[in-house]
Amino acid sequence: MTIDDTTVQREPDSLPSPWRSSRFRLFFTARSTSLLADGMLMVSLTTAVLGAGYGAAGVGYALAAWMAPIVLLVLFGGVMADRFTPQVMMVGADVVRMVAMLALAALLVATDVRLWQIMALMALSGAATAMFQPGLASMVPQVAQDIQRANALLRIAEAICTLLGPGVAGLLVAYWDVAGSFVVIAAAYALSALGLAPLRKLSTARDDSDAPMWQRLATGWHEFRARSWLWGVIAVWAVYGLFVFGPALPLGAALLTEQHGASGYGWIASADGAGTIIGGLLGMRVRPRRPLVAGACAMFFFALNPLAPALGWSFTVTALTGVVAGCGFAFWGVMWATSVQSHIPLAVLSRVSAYDVAGSIMVIPLGRALAGPAAESFGADRVLLFSSVMSFVLIAVMLCVPAIRGLGRAPERSTGKGDGGG
Repeated sequence: MTIDDTTVQREPDSLPSPWRSSRFRLFFTARSTSLLADGMLMVSLTTAVLGAGYGAAGVGYALAAWMAPIVLLVLFGGVMADRFTPQVMMVGADVVRMVAMLALAALLVATDVRLWQIMALMALSGAATAMFQPGLASMVPQVAQDIQRANALLRIAEAICTLLGPGVAGLLVAYWDVAGSFVVIAAAYALSALGLAPLRKLSTARDDSDAPMWQRLATGWHEFRARSWLWGVIAVWAVYGLFVFGPALPLGAALLTEQHGASGYGWIASADGAGTIIGGLLGMRVRPRRPLVAGACAMFFFALNPLAPALGWSFTVTALTGVVAGCGFAFWGVMWATSVQSHIPLAVLSRVSAYDVAGSIMVIPLGRALAGPAAESFGADRVLLFSSVMSFVLIAVMLCVPAIRGLGRAPERSTGKGDGGG
């Protein structure tokens, strides 16, 4: 038996636009600034570590220091979000990330920064991100009644910020300095916290029980495994991360740069981002009766992402495949997020979302770590060709699961929380 909540069915066309809600506008602005900061962080961090003389290995250590706390603590972040509300946890996380970035900027200006100092501050930022991430899923149903359209708008914002973030950081590093770029990142996290702060007054399904942490985690696990469509997708997604997402980025970037030059690779990455925006726009308009089926069918096109560099296609064809693959990935993301947020009760949504995040990202670092040795043994093109085949096979396996194939649209929650001007 699982936790249940009451929903009232509404026709999608009768739902107000998310833009009509001041709460959604605040959340959208906060999320966009946070994503922009995330997009800037990798360029600024890489520049800082290389500039300090720690080389590519130092960059790897710093990224690992940031990623490890996310993987280790994200489940606890879900428990904390359900206990203290997502709003409170997200504001607190943004404040911690702001302080970490300002501290790193100060170290870069005042001293010869040590690698362990960079790693410690990145670990602090990663731990805050683990507290921030699970609450995102719980926020969307509280600030917008049209959950699917809200998710599509957020996906578009993510694509735009992913494109702009590295460029903004590059300009700041080139025409100001790397410490200044971290100040701007800190300011973006501060803006995110300011946008989220008024949302702390939202009513929410807070878990006020006195149950210990392990029991709260067990409740989230029970809700997760009780839904075969949910754990079925995550099980497939974990394998997908190992064999597709893991190798596709590092090996694809290397081959595309070799085939089309650095500028060509940049344009191809931009084409992928443009496709993501198109997929988000489609997600605003297309409302399939079986969201996961429609999203999975769109994900078949993502197999083109590793296939293009593996076969050495021309620049034009590769760019077009980037658009198509990005579109498919974004449309799947909208369908998946909407399904989770509309089928899982708010009282446990953050905890369930934490299991979703953990299962989705946990094996990607392993896939990236194995990509290099596999490429040396078999060739990067063959590894990417294998990734393309696995992408197609795994999505087909997903569609063979009856619970995934049969999941329909959930009735829209009619709570009034996303209406009006707030």
